[in-house]
Amino acid sequence: MRTQIISIVNQKGGTGKTTTTINLGSALAKLGKKVLLIDLDPQGNLSYSIGLGDAKHSMAHVFEGSKNISDIIVSKDGMEIAPGTGDLVDIEISLVTQEDREGFLKDRLAGLEKEYDYILIDSPPSLSMLTLNALNASTEVLIPLQLEVLTMQGLSQILNTVKQVRDTLNPRLTVKGIAFVMYDKRRKLSTEVYDYIRENVDENIFKTFIRSNVKIAEAPSFGMSVIDYDPNSSGASDYMSLAKELVRSAKPVKQKAY
Repeated sequence: MRTQIISIVNQKGGTGKTTTTINLGSALAKLGKKVLLIDLDPQGNLSYSIGLGDAKHSMAHVFEGSKNISDIIVSKDGMEIAPGTGDLVDIEISLVTQEDREGFLKDRLAGLEKEYDYILIDSPPSLSMLTLNALNASTEVLIPLQLEVLTMQGLSQILNTVKQVRDTLNPRLTVKGIAFVMYDKRRKLSTEVYDYIRENVDENIFKTFIRSNVKIAEAPSFGMSVIDYDPNSSGASDYMSLAKELVRSAKPVKQKAY
């Protein structure tokens, strides 16, 4: 199986993007896959949530050219992590004036991807230069979504962005799938939004729903994935199920003309 470089993308904050990156990565590692997580968000939430908030070197050093990704990688709970820090804000500003500004991450991953089964990139919650770098370096996109009223608007923006990147920068980029997170089956709205998306969006929708679970929210306080924090929780079970579904999904994803 070729290395899957997957950007976890949502242009809205608070949608479970970082949580999904960490817990999906942890679940894949538990399945015996070699996994690298890249924290490309200047907020550094992934690094903090996995207990690496005080990392000495980060992706900012990689972008400035003083370090290779392999130099900054930290091993934790069966995964390898390339931390991110607030210094990425300055990197984003400097990228604007650079040639091939969307290709920096792709160039720095060249060759390294062969060492992993999965590389998961936690991208910023915005259509930024760092997000474009993530999409340009990736083979697939995974979109975590909450079943809320504004979900369709945000999803349309994400899919349009993916199409633009595929048309102009990265023709290999596909949508791996949509994963519904923070799911509460008791809410009628959740069912209505899900039915609408299923009927109107021609992209893969993962069968696994990540249910709302307090253990998922607690785990970052201990610098752990929910799978290591409470392997018997529904949150751990759901992310393990999503990881197994991801591993099984070998067929190319059908693309829609937007």
